[in-house]
Amino acid sequence: MEKITIGVIREGKVPPDKRVPLTPKQCKLLETRYPNVKVIVQPSEVRAYKDQDYLNEGLTMSEDLSGCDLILGVKEVNIEDLIPGKRFMFFSHTIKKQPYNRDLLQAIIDKNIQLIDYEVLKDKSNKRIIGFGRYAGIVGCYNGLLTFGLKHNLYSLKPANQCKDRKEVEEELKKVSLPSNMKLVLTGFGRVGRGAREILDLLSIKEVSPDEFIAQEFDGPVYTHLDVEDYYERRDGEAFVKGHFYTNPEEYKCTFNRFLSHADMYIPCHYWSDKADYIITRDNLKASDVRLSVVADISCDIDCAVACTIRPSKISDPIYGYNPQTESEDDFMKEGVIAVMAVDNLPCELPLDASEDFGSELLKEVFPALLGEDEDNIIGRGSETTLQGTLTEHFMYLEDYLEGKE
Repeated sequence: MEKITIGVIREGKVPPDKRVPLTPKQCKLLETRYPNVKVIVQPSEVRAYKDQDYLNEGLTMSEDLSGCDLILGVKEVNIEDLIPGKRFMFFSHTIKKQPYNRDLLQAIIDKNIQLIDYEVLKDKSNKRIIGFGRYAGIVGCYNGLLTFGLKHNLYSLKPANQCKDRKEVEEELKKVSLPSNMKLVLTGFGRVGRGAREILDLLSIKEVSPDEFIAQEFDGPVYTHLDVEDYYERRDGEAFVKGHFYTNPEEYKCTFNRFLSHADMYIPCHYWSDKADYIITRDNLKASDVRLSVVADISCDIDCAVACTIRPSKISDPIYGYNPQTESEDDFMKEGVIAVMAVDNLPCELPLDASEDFGSELLKEVFPALLGEDEDNIIGRGSETTLQGTLTEHFMYLEDYLEGKE
């Protein structure tokens, strides 16, 4: 059986990312499950898991990863850390033609590197098989509740990034005391939305249907979880068909504004197409009957889908205010100003738990295809580039992007 050496690279992004693709125990499990595999870990002072944690599992530590066949990271690898002729796997943030990573992708091609991008690893049904979305939802929902407590002087929660792990986050949630008439809206049923629900399920908050949410008042806090047919409808009056909506979003109009006079808090966890109607417009938020006071925007589409999300925020300063009347940033504690939480790297706040969850998916969903039979061509379809220094057939649309034409 062919010997394969897998390297775990030190994260080089600034500010530093403490997450890892595989925890120490998962690295050892990988070696045990695949006897032909050896894992080498590059030392790091910023990881949530310490070098000694890896050494305690009997793993090899080395600055030099040039002997590795495959190198794993989490975020973009710095150009100077790329090793020619190797296979790399990380989130490259290039598939949407992000301008700030054009040079990175060009360097990957110049160095004859096969880039396997986590973001485009999909099963035979074209569904993503790995990501940090679950913990984005978990942390984002927690941050939203933290924001609501501050905005209305109800309670005070410890920031998630100051908690050791999810267990401490759950202990903090015991401090949450929501008003009896509080109403919350959640959108999105993917990994992110399901993660947010994990937090809501730990609270004394009842789920109700969209119609009940609008038509009734309750004697305790409630939330409704909207699917796209609950806030989009056909422009021509025909019946809503989800598949048709996803391929033709421009043929639908958004009706979300009917929830704005009933909801105190909104948690967007959806995927949004730039061909679709905005979910909340600036004019929507100027209406006199708007009740919304807090938005925890986990989706974090800037200055488009949700009008009050005018910029991303930072873990160190997660909340800002949006004044609907001036359409500008303001003190989030002011009356009539919406408190917005729009941190765009939420899983980084719980790096231990997020890493363990991600590594578990990597072991279950990716390595069998990577190290065994890949009948569904998961790795081939998830590779942006080849070892011959070209884009793969699935990513030829990036040619103009690389040439600076887009």
